[in-house]
Amino acid sequence: MPSQIFRRCLAEAIGTFWLTFAGCGSAVLAAAFPQVGIGLLGVSLAFGLSVVTMAYAIGHLSGCHLNPAVSVGLAAGGRFPSRDVAPYVVAQVIGATIAAAVLYLIASGAPDFDLAKGFAANGYGDHSPGKYGLGSAMLAEIVLTMMFLFVIMGATHGKAPVGFAPLAIGLCLTLIHLVGIPVTNLSVNPARSTGPALIVGGWALGQLWLFWLAPLVGGALGGLLYRWLSEQPAAQVTGTSTAPAE
Repeated sequence: MPSQIFRRCLAEAIGTFWLTFAGCGSAVLAAAFPQVGIGLLGVSLAFGLSVVTMAYAIGHLSGCHLNPAVSVGLAAGGRFPSRDVAPYVVAQVIGATIAAAVLYLIASGAPDFDLAKGFAANGYGDHSPGKYGLGSAMLAEIVLTMMFLFVIMGATHGKAPVGFAPLAIGLCLTLIHLVGIPVTNLSVNPARSTGPALIVGGWALGQLWLFWLAPLVGGALGGLLYRWLSEQPAAQVTGTSTAPAE
């Protein structure tokens, strides 16, 4: 039988695959489809729905983080064992990378496919949808990730309404995409950023550092802020019964 941590990491890899494939796929394949493209609103909903569906599918298996910033933020907030952060992050990046590769294989089958259009990679400056500079991009990613973690911490708290956490978290992710897509194509998730950047290469890899640094800082701030506001003990977000967070 596979070990518990292996099963949890496999669930995280599958979940992050789905988030990256569905979210980035909606942007690459459907956002600008002639006459009936789903646009910014549709892409935002796709990311939110990917989290809602996976939260119900694997939340009880792994906690459904799907995001290194979430794992780091939950650990900072005392809701996730710090020893499990590294294996979760590795699994999330693997899942996102496979998703980007599969998406590329599908998208490149179109006669007008052009990787230079960005492939849903995150960027700032000339590679920002709205041409926002580095400072704006960093601040947006930090603040939006911080609020995402704040909502996750609250929605998964023991005193929150039971069974509604996936909806609150998915709707929050939709909302922050509505705000942040014009600025950076919105990351708030280093794994989601890494997959497309590996396919695009060049400028996307050169700017990838921001989409690790800012979400990780924002995630830690969100976890710490909620931990400071709510001192009462709350359950670990691991999907299983584990020892208290380190």
